[in-house]
Amino acid sequence: MSTKLVAGIVAGIFGTFFLGYCVYFDRKRRSDPLFKQKLLERRRKAKQAQQEASAEELRTGIPDRRDTAAVQQFFMEEIQRGEELLAQGEYHEAVNHLTKAVAVCNQPQQLLQLFHGTLPDHVFQLLIEKLNDMSPSQQFQSSDAGDSLD
Repeated sequence: MSTKLVAGIVAGIFGTFFLGYCVYFDRKRRSDPLFKQKLLERRRKAKQAQQEASAEELRTGIPDRRDTAAVQQFFMEEIQRGEELLAQGEYHEAVNHLTKAVAVCNQPQQLLQLFHGTLPDHVFQLLIEKLNDMSPSQQFQSSDAGDSLD
């Protein structure tokens, strides 16, 4: 017998054992009565982690709320970036920037009314969903901002 034939046979045997091992444990895992619960819990945690990461992304870069000039500059930059991205068709990125602008706005309800009239419906819905995902502690309180964005 040649060494190539022996190596091929050994590789075939080990490959067969490995495949059997994978099939056995996959069947054992799927037959677990808590498998679906564990899978749903894992997916829920991943979704929650994604939402937290998205919320963290929104918090970063927001200037000190007591510096009205910096807040106003930040507001204008975010609105401009959002408009540019909307023109390019990058709706999700545009919504991120517009959400930041709403978060620092002194009068968010009026700004949302303006957006409702000017943004396409699907983009406005994305914006509302993004704002609803934010916790109240992440949203910018108008009492902190003063009258910076009239």
